[in-house]
Amino acid sequence: MSQQTTSNEQLKKTLGPFMLWGLGVGYVISGNYFGWNLGLAEGGTWGLAIAVAFIIVMYITFTFSYTEMACAIPKAGGAFAYAERGLGRHLGFLTGMAQNIEFIFAPPAIAAGIGAYFSIFFPQLDVIWIGIFAYFIFTALNISGLQVAASFELFITIVAVGGLILFATVALPEVELKNLHQNALPNGYMGVVAAIPFAIWFFLAIEGVANVAEETINPQKNILIGFGTALLTLIVLCVLTFTSAAGVAGWEAVVFPEGSTEPSDSPLPMAMALIVGSDHILYQLLTFIALFGLVASFNGIILAAGRSTFEFGRVGYAPRSFGRVNSRFKTPANALLFNMAIGIIALLTGKTGEIITIAVFGALVLYILSMVSFFALRRKEPDMVRPFKVPLYPLFPATALVIAIISLVAMIIYNFLLALIFFAMLIGAYIFFRLFIYKHLEKENGHA
Repeated sequence: MSQQTTSNEQLKKTLGPFMLWGLGVGYVISGNYFGWNLGLAEGGTWGLAIAVAFIIVMYITFTFSYTEMACAIPKAGGAFAYAERGLGRHLGFLTGMAQNIEFIFAPPAIAAGIGAYFSIFFPQLDVIWIGIFAYFIFTALNISGLQVAASFELFITIVAVGGLILFATVALPEVELKNLHQNALPNGYMGVVAAIPFAIWFFLAIEGVANVAEETINPQKNILIGFGTALLTLIVLCVLTFTSAAGVAGWEAVVFPEGSTEPSDSPLPMAMALIVGSDHILYQLLTFIALFGLVASFNGIILAAGRSTFEFGRVGYAPRSFGRVNSRFKTPANALLFNMAIGIIALLTGKTGEIITIAVFGALVLYILSMVSFFALRRKEPDMVRPFKVPLYPLFPATALVIAIISLVAMIIYNFLLALIFFAMLIGAYIFFRLFIYKHLEKENGHA
C-alpha cells in the first residue's frame, strides 16, 4: 500500500450530512437541466423512459453497495481506494483511471451547457469562451477552500432544486398523455440502447460523495445519510423533469429548436417558452435558475475530480505533485489545475454528446470494478469493520454489476469509435503505469 501520509497530504474534516446531501445532489443536478434530452433524440419518449427505469435500478443497488465501502474505507480516492485494497495495484489503477476519466470529462460537457444557457441572455458571447471562464472561476473557488466551495455548492443546489420544482409546477398541468406517446419509439428498441448514456447522465457522479469521505465529520454515519437522501431526491426530480418536459408538446419540442436539426443544450427553457412564451418572467427566471443547476454540478464534480486526482498523486500512481495540498488553503490545488487543463482541451472540441458518452464509459467501468471490489473485500476481509452493510446481499451488488455490464456492452456496440477512444486512454495510461511507475512503487514499498 501507499506510504504514510504526511502533514502536507492531509485533508481537513469539515463536512456534515446536509453538506453531503448538497454535494450529492449538486454533482448530478445539471443532468436534469440539459444533456438528458439528447437521449430523446436517440430513443424517443419510451426509449429513454425504459433506459431511465433500467438505470434507476442500477443506481439504487450500486449506491447502497458503494456506501458500504465508503463507510468502511473513508478515503479521498473513493473507488480507487476500495479497488486497490480489494483487487490489488493493477485493477486498482484501472479503477482509479476510469474514475478520473469520468470526473475530468463530465465538467467540460457541463461547461458547454453553461455556455448554452448563458448565451440565451447574451447571444453575442461565444459559448466556448463562457465555458473556459467558468473553469477559471470555479477551479479558483475550489482551491480557496473546501468549506467555501461546499457552502457555495449547498446554496446553489437548493436554488437549482427550487428551479426544477418551479418548472414542474408550471409544466405538469399542461402535460397531455398523447404527447408522451407521440413518435414514442422512433428508432425501435435499439433506441433504448442508444439512450443509455443519457439516462445515466441523470445520475452521473453521485458516487463523488465518497471522494469527500476523508473530509467528512463522522463519515461512518454521515456518508450513508448523504448518499441515501441525495439519491432519493434525484430519482424524484428525474421523474418530474422528464415527464413534465416531454409531456408539454412531445419530445421533439425539447430536443430540436425551431428550424434546426441540431439538438439543444437548453431543453427546459424550450418547454417553458411553449407554455408561457419567451418574454414571460417565468421563462427568464427558469433560465437564470438553470445556470445555478449547471454551476452546481460543474463546481461539485470539479471538487470530486480534484480529490480523485489528488489520491492518485498521493499514492504515487501519478506525479507526486498532484498528491500535495496547498499549504495555505489545505486543498489539492495542483490536481485541480491539471484537471482544468484537460477539461478545457475537451471543451474546445465542441462535442458535448461525445464528451458525455466518454464520461459515461468511465462511470460504467468504475461501477463494474467497484462491484467486483465489493465482492473481493467481502471475501478477503470478512472481519473489516463495516458501519453500514448493504441490504439484500448479494442481490444488490450483483444487480448493479449485471446492469452495469449490460449497459457497457450496449454502449460499446452503439458507440464503437468513442469506446475505442476511451479504452485507448485507459490502456495507454495503464501501459505508462506498468512501464514507468510500477517498478518504482515496488522498490519504494518493498512488496507487491
